Amino acid sequence: MEPKLILENLLNPPVLFFFLGILAVLLKSGLEIPDTLSKFFGMYLMFAIGFKGGFELAEAKFTSANLFTLIACSGMALLVPLYTFFILRLKLDVHNAAAIAATYGSVSAGTFVTAHAFLNNLHLEFDGFLVAGLALMESPAIIIGVAIDRIAKKNISGEFSWKELLREAFLGGSIFLLVGSLVIGMLTGKSGWDAEKPFADALFKGMLSFFLLDMGLVAAKKLKDLRTAGPFLVIFAILVPLMNASIGLGLAKLIGMTAPDAFMFMILCASASYIAVGAAMRTSVPEANPSLYLPMSLAVTFPFNVIIGIPLYWFVVQHYL
Repeated sequence: MEPKLILENLLNPPVLFFFLGILAVLLKSGLEIPDTLSKFFGMYLMFAIGFKGGFELAEAKFTSANLFTLIACSGMALLVPLYTFFILRLKLDVHNAAAIAATYGSVSAGTFVTAHAFLNNLHLEFDGFLVAGLALMESPAIIIGVAIDRIAKKNISGEFSWKELLREAFLGGSIFLLVGSLVIGMLTGKSGWDAEKPFADALFKGMLSFFLLDMGLVAAKKLKDLRTAGPFLVIFAILVPLMNASIGLGLAKLIGMTAPDAFMFMILCASASYIAVGAAMRTSVPEANPSLYLPMSLAVTFPFNVIIGIPLYWFVVQHYL
């Protein structure tokens, strides 16, 4: 991999703000972002990505490649939590294995938008259908993780409600905003994009910088919890994303994706959720330890993907697609 590519990614302003957040915690600077603003940055990114993706979908023609892309997204969302569960069971109990499997079967919108900014720096665009893929991949892993936990315990009855789980998985705030923005972008087309572009596009990098600053603060605070995770889970948090990205590359090559599309699909496959799954697991699998699955995704996989993964996946796409 070219050192220049790594350096360009590391010197990308949003990535530098991520490091600034980590440094702020390590130096005990007292820098904090209010919860309301933190939520707003995430909401803005979901709106901006969804709306732009919807506009691109409105402008594009539906092809067989688009269909196969959505099928590939669905397949990975179903495959990853299943195979990772059996790997995790080598060291962990059912509850923690199911929660971590769901974490790595779902996706990280934060990684997705950072990769989007990386492509923007290269003056490249990806297909809007991958935004639909992002929405499609977030929820199935949550359901599969809980289902595995319930089947393994043979305890489907009781206070647990599948209705509430399905509602949380498909109507959670971030996924609902993403899908809603996607639909509105499709319905309004070019006129809608022209009206929203000053907000949805011009402010994107600035909002992403604040979002990653916040992620740096949160990730640094989770670093101490990695002692609980142990070496097996730290290695898992790096190797599994690489394995998933490799599977994603194979599927992209089979489908015939363009380089930017293949890159973004690999990012989806390699990422791990730290928002949606965390919220769902706390209520649906309370026996699982949050100090395992949250630090793994947020303090290991997310920084790995942002610092090393993004330039690595782009290098691989350019040379092996």
